[in-house]
Amino acid sequence: MTDEEIAKVLAEENDEYKAIGDEHRNLKDKLGEFKSKVYLTPEEELEKKNFQKLKLAKKDRMAEMIREYKQAHPA
Repeated sequence: MTDEEIAKVLAEENDEYKAIGDEHRNLKDKLGEFKSKVYLTPEEELEKKNFQKLKLAKKDRMAEMIREYKQAHPA
């Protein structure tokens, strides 16, 4: 199975994976709002950096869950 296929299975069967995926998408949307602004205040810059870090952490956890699935379900 490809990583994308595993991600689909996990999104359907694993509540944690689904929740993390939802949070990741929400953070992506929030970051998109910052991109639409011409200028960010220092507070907005800090918030943007925090969102970026959180989004990356969510992505890393999702990738870890995919690796765990591969180990538990060898081809």
